[in-house]
Amino acid sequence: MIRAEEVIGAIQAAFEREPGIGVHRHPITIEFADGTVTLSGEVDGIAAKKLALEVAAAPAPVSGIVDRLRVEPSERMEDGAIRDHVCDALLGEPAFDSYSIRAIVKQEMEAIRSLDDGKRILEVEVMDGVVTLNGTAESLSHKRLAGVLAWWVPGSRDVVNGIELSPPMEDNDDETRDLLRLVLEKDPLVNASQIRIRCRNRVITLDGVVASPNSMLAAESDAWFVFGVDRVINNLGVLG
Repeated sequence: MIRAEEVIGAIQAAFEREPGIGVHRHPITIEFADGTVTLSGEVDGIAAKKLALEVAAAPAPVSGIVDRLRVEPSERMEDGAIRDHVCDALLGEPAFDSYSIRAIVKQEMEAIRSLDDGKRILEVEVMDGVVTLNGTAESLSHKRLAGVLAWWVPGSRDVVNGIELSPPMEDNDDETRDLLRLVLEKDPLVNASQIRIRCRNRVITLDGVVASPNSMLAAESDAWFVFGVDRVINNLGVLG
């Protein structure tokens, strides 16, 4: 029988071999019991979070992951401010014009925008910087877009995307690629026309030449923010 210490040691060693996780800058607490790994701590970005989850799931004895990792926010904000920014972003997005929007305020559900059609609803809750999205969306693209908008709020430390789909639908690489194209077009830090996107088995590859290092990093972050993306290969170059 493999001891918990051995599993934890193997995961810690794998973390140290993956520079994108950055465990020396942001230590991650690892626990293992009954086949389940629990990761806790604050990491410096969405890439580090997703890479850590992928690496921790790899050892053979691991059958489940409990994700308690949080992303260091670019700006510390109160939960109410984060909630308001997320709601404003959803209200301002044309794709959600036909959606009712609700938010949990002081443990009570509050209507932000009510429409007659009860089939499309987005619900927002924020606790300790973690944005939880619930409700019902008509497409995977809408679910993913809502998640990216929540991640774009500077104070967000994590986004839990529990939005259900009605009707249910299968995921596919083309949908993921098309949604990321839309996200890049909406990001003011990115010139989407300079970037080629490929998606295969939940892995995004970015090719092209962009104007600045900030544009390169923003495009990569946008790809990581998309729900269901497991890895991003950034082949972007910078002009000059």
